[in-house]
Amino acid sequence: MMIFTPLIMLAAAASPNPDWNCDEPMVQQEMNWCAHQDYLAADAEMNAQWAKTSAIQKERDEQWSDGHGNVDDGQPGFFQTMLDAQRAWIAFRDAHCSSEGYYARGGTLEPLLVSSCKATLTRERTAQLAGLIVS
Repeated sequence: MMIFTPLIMLAAAASPNPDWNCDEPMVQQEMNWCAHQDYLAADAEMNAQWAKTSAIQKERDEQWSDGHGNVDDGQPGFFQTMLDAQRAWIAFRDAHCSSEGYYARGGTLEPLLVSSCKATLTRERTAQLAGLIVS
């Protein structure tokens, strides 16, 4: 079912032009819009995974605590460490993808490059988040 989620989300979003088709985009503006829709689908998948992984990381914090939310080793817990990493990752993703977009800085291709980069990195991050709860 996860394979079809991006396609469903692409179909659900109303395009600015009814003739646009993300299966075979023909003009740059259409390509840019489709790439952004792909990124939005990837972001929605990551947010769903974040909710699952967060819940498990919070459970792990409880298991490791003394019953009052205090971890004995003085280090941040599972959830806080993941949250810090996620915040750093978002900053990395956005800066990195902006730099990839600079290849076409100011041109009509720039939004496609940035959105495509964000979609790719977001899907990679979704897999990383899922990997944190495998054990």
